Amino acid sequence: MLALVWIGIIAIAVVAIILLVRQSQGKSLIPSSSQTGLPSLQRTVFTLQAGDIVQYEGADWVVEGQLTYNSHGFVWMEYLLQDADQIRWLSVEEDDQVEVCWLKPVKGLEISHTPPQQITVADVVFQLEESDTAQMTHLGATLNRQAQQCRYFDYSSADGQVLSVEHWDGETEITMGHQIRPSALILLPGDGRHVYDG
Repeated sequence: MLALVWIGIIAIAVVAIILLVRQSQGKSLIPSSSQTGLPSLQRTVFTLQAGDIVQYEGADWVVEGQLTYNSHGFVWMEYLLQDADQIRWLSVEEDDQVEVCWLKPVKGLEISHTPPQQITVADVVFQLEESDTAQMTHLGATLNRQAQQCRYFDYSSADGQVLSVEHWDGETEITMGHQIRPSALILLPGDGRHVYDG
């Protein structure tokens, strides 16, 4: 009987030592998602996926698709977000710092195939900052943005608003919005399925 007690004490001591050694080495007895092959449940503005939720403006916006732009090696992303019948685009790029813009589609604005240096929308004056072409990759729903290449024109106003004009195979897409802090968004992982687009 006494031998069983000593065996139990020794077993507990061995387990305790193993736990202490693993903890000091930064290892866990519970495998992480990277060890088990499961997808990470943490999201950043660079890792959003279809079905994820972006909480902003008092609404839950569902990620329905993603566009990745590549203009001569400079890469940025735009996510298509939807809440019921409302659409937004979340633009994310990393230059010297991470820049995130919240964009809303603009309807009824006529712009030529070669946009001017200055555009006025609702009494806000936008100046052309940059224009070029970009190669595209698509994931999920991206509305009319289906081409493999687009021509883009990026504008900004004196009060920090932004305007984007993009030409896609004869279609012109215009969005307007403002830069936001990434910390203003609450990002929640979804189940990988589209909510609004089948």
